[in-house]
Amino acid sequence: MATKTAQPADEALGYEQARDELIDVVRRLEAGGTSLEESLALWERGEELAKVCRRWLDGARARLDAALAEEGEEEAGETEGADEE
Repeated sequence: MATKTAQPADEALGYEQARDELIDVVRRLEAGGTSLEESLALWERGEELAKVCRRWLDGARARLDAALAEEGEEEAGETEGADEE
């Protein structure tokens, strides 16, 4: 249930914020010393943070692909225009 209430706040997280919090979650899990319940809560938080990071990275990839495709179309148009002259 905590993940549903935390989700809107997660959407407002920037990539760097989510990544840094995810690193902290991983460190805490690797260090051990937490109860099973705490470990599960950390794991769930880590999963949500990983999803936030993935959305940011997927969005960045889509923007990069779109920019490269647009650049390729412009270059193809310039080449066609030069051939017609």
